[in-house]
Amino acid sequence: MPIAVDIDVMLARRKMSVGELADRVGITPANLAVLKNGRAKAVRFATLAALCEVLECQPGDLLRWEADADTEAEAPLAGVETPGGTGSGTD
Repeated sequence: MPIAVDIDVMLARRKMSVGELADRVGITPANLAVLKNGRAKAVRFATLAALCEVLECQPGDLLRWEADADTEAEAPLAGVETPGGTGSGTD
């Protein structure tokens, strides 16, 4: 998955357990584990905000995009501006 979750990094920096974070955020440890292990399909902004508040961090400290082999091989989307052109193929 191209979105990497770094909650474990922030937990280590804050010297906090998964159980403590789950309790302070208001979600179950099981749901936090799903998010932490990158198996979540989505995350509510309210949950992300609560995680950031408790961990005293920014969303970018918890989530980052990583290109995978499939993403790098794809052509730019039509109509999306790319460096040197519009990506429409008509430049």
